[in-house]
Amino acid sequence: MTALTLSTAAAPGLRADAIVIGVAKGTAPKSGNLVVAPGAEAVDKAYDGKLAGVLETLGASGAEGELTKLPAPAGFKTPLVVAVGLGAEPVKDAWYDAEALRRAAGVAARALGGAKKAAFALPVGDSGDIGAIAEGVLLGAYSFDAYKDNGKDDRSAKAKNGKGPLAEAALLGGKPRDAAHKGAVARAVAVTEELNRARDLINMPPNDLTPQAFAQVAQTAAKEHGLKVQVLDDKALARGGYGGILGVGGGSAATPRLVKLSYTNSKAKKHLALVGKGITYDSGGISLKPAGHNETMKCDMSGAAAVFAAVVAAARLGLEVNVTGWLALAENMPSGTAVRPGDVLRMYSGKTVEVLNTDAEGRLVLADALWAASLEKPDAIVDVATLTGAMVLALGSRTFGVMANDDAFRTAIVEAADEVGEPSWPMPLPEHLRKGMDSPTADIANMGERMGGGLVAGLFLREFVGDGITWAHLDIAGPAFNEQGPFGYTPKGGTGSGVRTLVRLAELTAAGTTRTGCHALVASISRYCSGSSSSRFS
Repeated sequence: MTALTLSTAAAPGLRADAIVIGVAKGTAPKSGNLVVAPGAEAVDKAYDGKLAGVLETLGASGAEGELTKLPAPAGFKTPLVVAVGLGAEPVKDAWYDAEALRRAAGVAARALGGAKKAAFALPVGDSGDIGAIAEGVLLGAYSFDAYKDNGKDDRSAKAKNGKGPLAEAALLGGKPRDAAHKGAVARAVAVTEELNRARDLINMPPNDLTPQAFAQVAQTAAKEHGLKVQVLDDKALARGGYGGILGVGGGSAATPRLVKLSYTNSKAKKHLALVGKGITYDSGGISLKPAGHNETMKCDMSGAAAVFAAVVAAARLGLEVNVTGWLALAENMPSGTAVRPGDVLRMYSGKTVEVLNTDAEGRLVLADALWAASLEKPDAIVDVATLTGAMVLALGSRTFGVMANDDAFRTAIVEAADEVGEPSWPMPLPEHLRKGMDSPTADIANMGERMGGGLVAGLFLREFVGDGITWAHLDIAGPAFNEQGPFGYTPKGGTGSGVRTLVRLAELTAAGTTRTGCHALVASISRYCSGSSSSRFS
């Protein structure tokens, strides 16, 4: 992983392979079309104050994500200047948005793959900016190459071949002795390391990441970070009556698992439960997916990966909140022992479910895990899942949907997601759609109306949340796996969507403050404490 350092060194005398600066589209009356952002004053001065003009000649516009390289000026010990666009210049007394800094740092870090050291001279106003830039660097430098070069991790060889991540990033403007700056970097390292571990899990081929293998990863992490872990195998699941997980995993030779990962803090006053869908491969089962929809279905465990990463990150940050993660792990395969359309499963809650479509399997494993989480009476439950293709149709490939049984809690999660730079959108749970899941045979069917399939799935999950418990559902089917080219700090493949939102939610729960951005969360939790769709995901 890329090493981070805070540096107050002057840019001209810094030895590095490149120096990264920010540029923006001018908006002030006296500014030009292109503006050199704060942090790059020394570089601009070395160009006699004409750096913006030089970059414009090279075609730079300051657009977000745009990257322009040019030789460093005379007198610099760094041979290369990398100018990255930040979007529009802030107006009046405003400052650069943290997400713009995060994305710019990510673009530059990815472009500098194979370099030994780069200096980042992006705008720094406070420790929040340091944290954003650090996150962007560490997320943008990510690469998954465990299955290349015979799995060897030889940094020097990869660097020589233009492979491997940027080795070191010096954050200029960061103060090495400032507690807030050091804390921001430490937080960024903890969160991004776990997020990148989630990306690794998502990118692993399903022949290696079976439910059992995933459970072993959780056990290893638990030992490393002092977490309590409990793993229920297929025999224990049968004894416990976990009909949903067993039904989905019954068609595979790789038997299912339910993993409970617990972080506790002696000073905690709240308990947050996180539930993740962990379908390590989804063929659709007997309701087989059509061609073109199963090539990336190794990513159907992205929700469990996000929950796993968030619990470990909470432990590494020492948050004063108890966080329990439930990983519902199974492989959905067709065979003579697979669940069939028309079968009725008795869930862990005791409710019966008529399976009308075996490709609507995610809600079945989540239902068992949600009920298990509910029995512990946490202050709130949040489940995360690549649940429905309908949500991708509704919100596209970069935004996840948020549903909840409490509007204030839903709003708080959307605000938390926005704060950390994860696009989300509040979605309703229309009561009239519930009737479509009525079954003449069982308590409920696992399918309902086709239109609004993502909302139907949310309504199904709500049936398995304990009375009086605040609950929210994050459908990350769109942003969990990027099938296009990389952008910002987001790579192609597994993205780790949801991890930063969950960590921020845990932080806000631990803080228990009423400041803007988390007042709805605290109010919602306090009140409750006292008193498909498409064939791609399902």
